[in-house]
Amino acid sequence: MTNTAQNDILLEVKNLKMHFPITKGIVIQRTVGAVKAVDGLNFFIRRGETLGLVGESGCGKSTTGRSILQLYKPTAGQVIFKGEELTKMKRGHLRAMRRQMQIIFQDPYASLNPRMTVGAIIGEPLEIHHLAAGKEKRERVQQLLRQVGLNPYFVNRYPHEFSGGQRQRIGVARALAVNPEFIVCDEPISALDVSIQAQIINLLEELQGEYSLTYLFIAHDLSVVRHISDRVAVMYLGKIVELANRDELYENPQHPYTQALLSAVPIPDPVVEERRQRIILQGDVPSPVNPPKGCNFVTRCPRAMDICHEKEPPFRDMGGDHYTACWLYE
Repeated sequence: MTNTAQNDILLEVKNLKMHFPITKGIVIQRTVGAVKAVDGLNFFIRRGETLGLVGESGCGKSTTGRSILQLYKPTAGQVIFKGEELTKMKRGHLRAMRRQMQIIFQDPYASLNPRMTVGAIIGEPLEIHHLAAGKEKRERVQQLLRQVGLNPYFVNRYPHEFSGGQRQRIGVARALAVNPEFIVCDEPISALDVSIQAQIINLLEELQGEYSLTYLFIAHDLSVVRHISDRVAVMYLGKIVELANRDELYENPQHPYTQALLSAVPIPDPVVEERRQRIILQGDVPSPVNPPKGCNFVTRCPRAMDICHEKEPPFRDMGGDHYTACWLYE
């Protein structure tokens, strides 16, 4: 990688692991296992781009986003943001860094404090980071409400007075309040109606163009991810199995899991839909407490070989910024 390309990287994740301990006992608790929610991720995000992170529910997508922001303290690995290692950073320094990293939560109903007004919710980050107070804070909050398409005079209303789409706009305004460079969008549209989803996606794209934002966009809707992302990472049971540029991944998927996911996306053309082959995966996703030996996907893979049961496949460069973890290409 050239120095120019290296300087272009905003966030780099190296061997990130997030294991939640399983304890037993009431008085004396002992660890008897671990939920391997995230198990050795490696990727980077360039400035101004959107990396889509897709996979089935429970594969570790949201945990990845929260571990990057240090909302969860990672079990192992490195998170390097603007050249600084976050996992070893002291609390005071990390608090200052958090101004540059924000998150939009999945549930617009649970992520807003019902006892606080909209003005207080959006204005809280401004107070925490000592960016504005009094009249200046109120004007900034009203400006943010306008930017996300809401009436600036809604500042004294409470979350229960808004629809789901409006609440998510409030969440976007709160994330924007401190002028961040990087935002984790944790399935920001999954709880919304389809018509509202398009509005929120368009809003995020407009804000990205205006403020040169960098997104980690977490979702399980492959059509939405294709629309908004520059590159896409496919996750299965705590690991990334394929990573490529958006068009390359959708037109030339290499990993059997990616191929199965894409075969499930409906195409609005009856001729094409009738001809293409639907890949039905057998069985259920294994438990992250006890993942399979070798490749995590081996228990459901229609093309599994003997080596897949024995050794974990390396994350192989297929050329053209396309990576996949599969023994088929060795």
